[in-house]
Amino acid sequence: MTALTWRFDNSYARLPDAFYTRLGPTPVRAPRLVIFNHGLAATLGLAPADATPDADTLAALFAGNALPEGATPLAQAYAGHQFGHFTMLGDGRAIVLGEHLAPDGRRVDIQFKGSGRTPYSRMGDGRAALGPMLREYVISEALHALGIPSTRSLAVVATGEPVYREDALPGAVLTRVAASHLRVGTVQYAAARRDTAGLAALVRYAIERHDPDLSEASPDAQALALLGRVAARQADLVVDWMRVGFVHGVMNTDNMTLSGESIDYGPCAFMDAYDPATAFSSIDHGRRYAFGNQPAVAQWNLARLAEALLPLIHTDADQAVTRAEEAIGAFRDLYETRWTAMMRRKLGLPDAAPEDGSLIDDLLAWMQETGADYTNTFRTLTNAGTLPGAAGSHPDDRARAWLDRWRARRGEADAATVAAMRRANPAYIPRNHIVEDALAAATQRDDLAPLHALLAVLAAPHEPRPGLEAYTAPDPAGPGRYRTFCGT
Repeated sequence: MTALTWRFDNSYARLPDAFYTRLGPTPVRAPRLVIFNHGLAATLGLAPADATPDADTLAALFAGNALPEGATPLAQAYAGHQFGHFTMLGDGRAIVLGEHLAPDGRRVDIQFKGSGRTPYSRMGDGRAALGPMLREYVISEALHALGIPSTRSLAVVATGEPVYREDALPGAVLTRVAASHLRVGTVQYAAARRDTAGLAALVRYAIERHDPDLSEASPDAQALALLGRVAARQADLVVDWMRVGFVHGVMNTDNMTLSGESIDYGPCAFMDAYDPATAFSSIDHGRRYAFGNQPAVAQWNLARLAEALLPLIHTDADQAVTRAEEAIGAFRDLYETRWTAMMRRKLGLPDAAPEDGSLIDDLLAWMQETGADYTNTFRTLTNAGTLPGAAGSHPDDRARAWLDRWRARRGEADAATVAAMRRANPAYIPRNHIVEDALAAATQRDDLAPLHALLAVLAAPHEPRPGLEAYTAPDPAGPGRYRTFCGT
């Protein structure tokens, strides 16, 4: 048996006490290791890639029954706008075990999710169900393989105890790895308490952790610069989501990280047929967090961050507001520039040209009107240089006309252009119906084979492989039928 090697240095615990409560996870009855991410463990320096840690030891560790030396478990306090409504929050069923230092110098949070009640649980039981924890494992690892900043999943352990939702479900604890769990809502929490000293300490900490090059600036310059850095990271992140058709589903301010990582995979899903109004969450009745709304919601969330930072941006309230508004106003142009550059990569366009905007818009309009599959349309364009329905006995004249424009604009595609298009246009995404089938097999029949097969496909999303055609098929039930729930 190989023990895991931890290197804890828990800097968050040195912030003022108001930002957290020290407590450990609640032990569980019969922990059983369901899945362990050997590759991530090796990257973090926890164990060699070829090591075989004892499953029972891992189960006890990742259930919270046996804590490693150096851990300083705590639940973080934060606030958030949830569907536009502000509330004070906190880790209601999560415990940050500590911060591990990886061999490459990265500092990462190790967090248990589903580890029992905390002072922030409100009326919750502090637990999580196995299906949603495996879902977060799949989606977070898929985003990582797609080259999108994301928290990652190290392990899932079944607790041997039921959790009660609409039905009794098997319980589980997920171990999440994150660059940090600092959120827009963390800053809002300090601001809501009218704790300017605590707010300043938090901003200094965030800069030391994620933007150390800003640490020598004056306090007001630091706050404004941090806002700009977070905005730039969020612009890149949302552009990446739009690139692959990902719908986060619950872009509350407590789910927007300062690090720019995707976090919290409750009602998220991937779009099949292209439609900007696509939303999957069962509680998002107004489609606030629909696919096409994600850039605007990101800007709205950043405005809430700016509001929280106003006391540090300038001592004069009017000047603070003016500077914050300028920073937030720049987000839209920044996003549009980066989104257009991303779409050019998807289309294999080597440079910018005035007609690119209409070329992109016309393709998306055709896709929406015809119900074309988002992923497969771009992949067909990459591999075959055509569009679905643009050939055959009943050709689509609009598609053929668009292709003529695109070919004239792109010119001859060399190997490097095609390779770049493939990197921008994955062959495999976590198709919603396949994810659900794998989760059902794992939770209802204790059959992990479909889950492991899916993870193996998603680990290399850009290179097509024979025999995996089923993983590229849209949901046979058709668009508009799939619903997700806030189970994580």
